[in-house]
Amino acid sequence: MTGTSGAAQGRTAARRKRVPRQVREQQIIDVGVRVFAKRGYHAASVDEIAELAGISKPMVYLYLESKEGLFLACLKREAGRLVATFQEAALGAGGAPELRLHAGLSAFFAFVAEHRDSWVVLHRQASELSEAIAAAVADARRAVMAEVAGLIRDGISDSGRGSQLGDEDADFVAHALVGAADSLTDWMERHPDQSPEGITLRLMNMVWVGMRDVLDGEVWAP
Repeated sequence: MTGTSGAAQGRTAARRKRVPRQVREQQIIDVGVRVFAKRGYHAASVDEIAELAGISKPMVYLYLESKEGLFLACLKREAGRLVATFQEAALGAGGAPELRLHAGLSAFFAFVAEHRDSWVVLHRQASELSEAIAAAVADARRAVMAEVAGLIRDGISDSGRGSQLGDEDADFVAHALVGAADSLTDWMERHPDQSPEGITLRLMNMVWVGMRDVLDGEVWAP
C-alpha cells in the first residue's frame, strides 16, 4: 500500500510541475536570449540552455526543433517587443509628429539600455547567420522604418510643404534616422553616462531641425 501511495503522490507532484507549452517556450526563450548574447550563436550550446531552463535537451528540440529554430524564436520575440515599444510610445505621446517621433526614439534607446542581451542578439549576431534569420531582422527593421516614415510624412504634411517634399523624401529621412539610431546604440555602450533621453534629444536636433530647415527652403549646396 505504501508503495502504491508513494507512486500516486509522485504522479500528483509531476502533474503539479507540468508547465503549459506556451509558458515553457517563453522560459526557454528567456534563457536562450541570455546565452546567445553571452556566448554568440555558434558557441552557445543547447545543452547549456536546457540545463539553465531546468529541462532536458530533447524537450528544447521538441518545442523549437533546432538551435536555429530557438535563435529565430528569440529574435522574433525580442524584435516584436522592440517594435511594440516604439509604436506604443509614439501612439501614447499624441500631439505633433515630432513629439511622437521623440517619444518613439526615446523608448527605443531605453529598450536598448534596459535589455542589452536582446539588442546584442538583434543587432550584432543576427546579420551573420542564415537567410531565415536575416529575413526576420529585415521584417522588424521594415516595421520600425514604416513607423518613422509615417511620422515624417505627417511632419511634412503639417508643415504645408507637401508639394516640395514627398514620400521618397520621407523614406530617405526615415532610413537615415533609423540607421543613425542603430549606430548610436554602439556609441551608447561606450558612453554609459549618456541617458536614452539625452541621446534622443541630440538625434532629434540633428535630424528633425535639419528637415525643418529644408522645409523652410534652406538647402545646402557645394
